[in-house]
Amino acid sequence: MSGSTIKTGVSYRPDWPLALVIGAGGIGMAIARRLGQRHRLLIADLDGARVAAAARQLCDEGHDATAHQCDITDAAAVDQLAEKVRQSGPFRVLVHVAALSPGMGQAETILSVNLKGAFLIERALQPLAEQGAAAIFIASLAAHIGPFPDAVLAEVDRALDDDLPGRLERASGAPITSGDAYRLSKRGLLRLCRRRAAAWGRQGARIVSLSPGLIASPMGALEFEKSPEKHRLLPLTPVPREGTMLEIADAVEFLASDRASFISGIDLLVDGGLAAALDHPEG
Repeated sequence: MSGSTIKTGVSYRPDWPLALVIGAGGIGMAIARRLGQRHRLLIADLDGARVAAAARQLCDEGHDATAHQCDITDAAAVDQLAEKVRQSGPFRVLVHVAALSPGMGQAETILSVNLKGAFLIERALQPLAEQGAAAIFIASLAAHIGPFPDAVLAEVDRALDDDLPGRLERASGAPITSGDAYRLSKRGLLRLCRRRAAAWGRQGARIVSLSPGLIASPMGALEFEKSPEKHRLLPLTPVPREGTMLEIADAVEFLASDRASFISGIDLLVDGGLAAALDHPEG
């Protein structure tokens, strides 16, 4: 038709709600593909080239996807992401996946990415949630492996204050290893979602965490190379295998849906029963 403004060869769905996925790694992309069946996608990642390639791939597969480069540890960069969401949203789903495993950085870096970054994302994006929205923060089985002294957890809850690593070391009385930083950062996400459920609820939205166990993912494979502890844990898993990234996407899809509309402020363990087996090894 002459003069038509309709574009061909694209999968734009402006009539669909917006889903924001932070992190373009293996699990992030599995989640994006699942949510992209019913949502427009905005994918954010520190690596600009990676997230651009990820969005192109999603579009080639038939999704409506946009890329945004963002350093989640930088408050100004997170504010820019929020402005992008403001222009495109409000959002229906937020899934925060971005994180470093213990083998990917020093304690200070892990705390900054995994904990400070998540706190900044939650603070900036909560005002932009639409009625019925869900925010899902990917934590870890490691969050359930304690103990965590109360004084240390009190510092974790102040992740945006200055000198978090120093405060944690003073509270614990010992240096913080990369493994400690990972466990504490993920426990901090559980506490964040529980603490902020009332605020999200006043906006007609929900916030939850999801703790994967041993998952067959690129990050999981890296940790199996570097961590003897994971080799010890796998045989203890009651469902005797690694989980899959698609099973994490299944759980996210449920938590984001109206079927989970009365679920907020909790953590969902998707770990094949491993946390339970560690607590009750005698069966």
